[in-house]
Amino acid sequence: MNAKNPMTSYQNVESKVSIIEKKQNKRLVDKAVRGGISCLGIAVVGLMILITLFLAYRGIQLFTRYHHSLGEFLFSSDWAPNDSMEGGGKVGSAVYFVGSILTCGIALLIAAPFSITVSVFISELVPDKTKAFFQMLVEILAGVPSIIYGWMGLTILVPWLKEISGRPHGFSVMAGALVLALMVLPTMITLCKDSYRSVPEAQRLAAYGLGATKFQMIKDVILPTAKTGVFTAFVLGLSRAFGEALAVAMVIGKTRAFPADLLSPTTNLTSAIASDMGGAMEGGEYNAALWAMALSLFVISLVFVFIIGKIGSRGRVND
Repeated sequence: MNAKNPMTSYQNVESKVSIIEKKQNKRLVDKAVRGGISCLGIAVVGLMILITLFLAYRGIQLFTRYHHSLGEFLFSSDWAPNDSMEGGGKVGSAVYFVGSILTCGIALLIAAPFSITVSVFISELVPDKTKAFFQMLVEILAGVPSIIYGWMGLTILVPWLKEISGRPHGFSVMAGALVLALMVLPTMITLCKDSYRSVPEAQRLAAYGLGATKFQMIKDVILPTAKTGVFTAFVLGLSRAFGEALAVAMVIGKTRAFPADLLSPTTNLTSAIASDMGGAMEGGEYNAALWAMALSLFVISLVFVFIIGKIGSRGRVND
């Protein structure tokens, strides 16, 4: 019988101890990572709750402290809040809501067909070698600051609308809608394109196997299958359009009146908040009315998130 080498036995024990220590270290690292991720997640959720509570507290003061009704705020066009703690002014914000709805709605109508067609072009028709180039162009458009879009609208679009309309100026609902459409277009294109790419390759091959052409495959397979993602892109684009302030304020005219037509100036919620919040007395009625507008935008964003969730869940059920 061969006697065991004491050195070999010692090395085996040392190796086992080392393996155990490595496993313990990995467990500690895993726990630390999980703890860090959990803390960050809780912090984000807590931050969102704090933002919601803060906006709710500041926004409802218009109704609880200054005793204005929700109907007056939403449906009246009489806007003359007092910039004082006494209150007693008028806070009808219908003009601002109508301006936001008009500009964002028209922007969506303009951007939607372009986003669908451009995303189909990049996803399905462009050769693979040049897809990265077109995607880079879309990303560049998405990264352009809003002030640039607003400045281009002010110096190019507004004079052009003035010239073709024959009016004293080109500040209008249409100018704001066109600027918004250009701003939300990159986001909508990217989301639509990702939806097309999520369509299984087997469905494409099956369509070709049945004798479909490229465009028939896109029309009958890609677009119907990706419709949930396309609708989500539209809702996200509309959500971003509602929250945009600077670019729209530069071209919409900031006239506190209902527009007579699409080439008439008006104003919107974000323009009023951005231009007046800094000069309003802290805690006054004017300030409270602006916070109520901010709360309205937050509620609108929550509605969009809810709609996106419904669209996504319905799409999963249909799949």
